[in-house]
Amino acid sequence: MSLSSPRGDLTTKLKSHPKRQLWLAAIKPPMYSVAVMPIWVGTAIAFAETKTIQVGIFFTFLASAILILAWENLTNDVFDSDTGIDKNKAHSLVNLTGNRSLIFGLGNLFLILGILGILAISWWQREPVVVGLVILCCALGYSYQGPPFRLGYQGLGEIICFFCFGPLAVAAAYYSQAKGWSEVSLVASIIVGVATSLILFCSHFHQLEDDRAAGKKSPIVRLGTAKGAALLPWLCGSIYALIGLSVLLGTFPVWTLLAYASLPFALQLSQHVKAHHNRPEMVNNCKFIAVKLHFWSGLFLGLGFMLAA
Repeated sequence: MSLSSPRGDLTTKLKSHPKRQLWLAAIKPPMYSVAVMPIWVGTAIAFAETKTIQVGIFFTFLASAILILAWENLTNDVFDSDTGIDKNKAHSLVNLTGNRSLIFGLGNLFLILGILGILAISWWQREPVVVGLVILCCALGYSYQGPPFRLGYQGLGEIICFFCFGPLAVAAAYYSQAKGWSEVSLVASIIVGVATSLILFCSHFHQLEDDRAAGKKSPIVRLGTAKGAALLPWLCGSIYALIGLSVLLGTFPVWTLLAYASLPFALQLSQHVKAHHNRPEMVNNCKFIAVKLHFWSGLFLGLGFMLAA
């Protein structure tokens, strides 16, 4: 039985799966590429345009972004436990530890440490722009699952995810290096944002019954799994269409076509979800294929800008 299956008794799941497997599923190490890619792409574009890179700021921003994402992941587990939507989720940190307060406190500690890193960047620059953008990201991130907003339950999670990990995060990373704005980074941020939102979109397929029972109007609850699977190739295709168009128009350097190396993951994701969209035990891994698509498309996109410099 899948770790994320909506069926079965939670106690049975906790006993039937190795603890290490459950903890890895709860911590979700691959998901932290979501924090890394906007910083990488924004910094790569700044380097391509300015021919300089501030290594200390880059690594400080990277560490802060990972800490802030850890806060969001931990507090989302807490907020989901409050609504009962995770009652059958064995790899919930709250369910694994049985200690809601511990997870909530640890998440808030990560947030404080992450914001301190961003404050350090703003202090070095003598400007509040970067910290302002990051605080806006945090506010939107809280509104996703946090009370009284819980906008994710209204099906707005993908939109929030797009802006937080796309335009806002890439702009902040670019500004931290160049102390300015860039139309190129704005276009690239749309690509990163779509790729990030795909991960969240794919995470709903196997949770349809739990989401519906908890009143969560995710895109898959609204569309159904078949329509969601039919939409997925168009969402994936938009990433490569925008890259190709940007190269043709001269907005992106030709080296950014390296991002097409991630196309096999887009094809794998679309085909896998099409074949198994209504089988939770088979489709529950599709978000990890989406993570691979996000990681490799972002890595090669940034590398393309670096090589062009």
